[in-house]
Amino acid sequence: MSDLTLRQLRYLSALADTRHFRNAAEREGSSQPSLSVQISNLEETLALPLVERGRGPVTLTPAGREVLLRAQAILDDVQRLMDVSTALKSGLSGTLRLGVSPTLGPYLMPWVVAELHSAYPDLSLYIRESAPSDLRFELERGGHDIVLTQLPMTGADLTTRRLFREPLSLVTASDHPLARLSQITDDDLTGQAILSLGPGYALHDQISALCSDTGAELQRDYEGTSLDALRQMVGMGMGATFLPALYIASEIGAAAPSLEIRPRAKLFRSVGLVWRKRSGKTAAFERIADAITQIARTRFKGLVQVER
Repeated sequence: MSDLTLRQLRYLSALADTRHFRNAAEREGSSQPSLSVQISNLEETLALPLVERGRGPVTLTPAGREVLLRAQAILDDVQRLMDVSTALKSGLSGTLRLGVSPTLGPYLMPWVVAELHSAYPDLSLYIRESAPSDLRFELERGGHDIVLTQLPMTGADLTTRRLFREPLSLVTASDHPLARLSQITDDDLTGQAILSLGPGYALHDQISALCSDTGAELQRDYEGTSLDALRQMVGMGMGATFLPALYIASEIGAAAPSLEIRPRAKLFRSVGLVWRKRSGKTAAFERIADAITQIARTRFKGLVQVER
């Protein structure tokens, strides 16, 4: 007795559809004698007559019709399994755990989610916002598969893909002394109170370094917990700050007449994707990076500068 094979089930299905051995063989890319032998082998394996043989169109026996129903269900399951295999090989199916900085998520992720859902409908994103220091810890321990954040995020086992550079602009209250100036120099910043997010954010490190270089005074006793908090403290006259372009376009713009925005030449933050080198999903993550880069290039043209 031979083993039952998927080929035999496909041949039976084709025979039921075409009702002719020759037509079934042609559809399956086989010869008529080979298909006939496989049908006979299937009957022998099951110890059941499946086909009424004679002149004219082929008719399945009652047992053949019952077996056909089971065969078609098996073939459907196998096809779904193959589809899952193809999707898994691409790396863009199932659930992906994405960590994102709160200084980026609200202003970028709606576009990213929509684009990835359209391009990869079998992919689900589980998104969590955290400060970059927490994102790195979760990434290294396997809590996140990939992280979208301000760079740098360094680690011996981490891969970084730079996506775009985002300008930072000085934001002050409308009655702040710097609000009267159309351009802000380093000398203008000397002695000025500058607000920032707390440690753990790359933006904090960047603004802290800027204060050291220009002689501005970083207000460590009044560190913001979010970009919104910084904006509100600036509006209350507690100091000036530097905010990224996507946040300004989304949350400030012309809707905040009490604030003044002054772009600062050559002041950017770099945004990128980070993942573990040994994740085995580099090709998939590169496709996600490509999708985000395309969003930056089209949706945010003029606001950010794509890295490559």
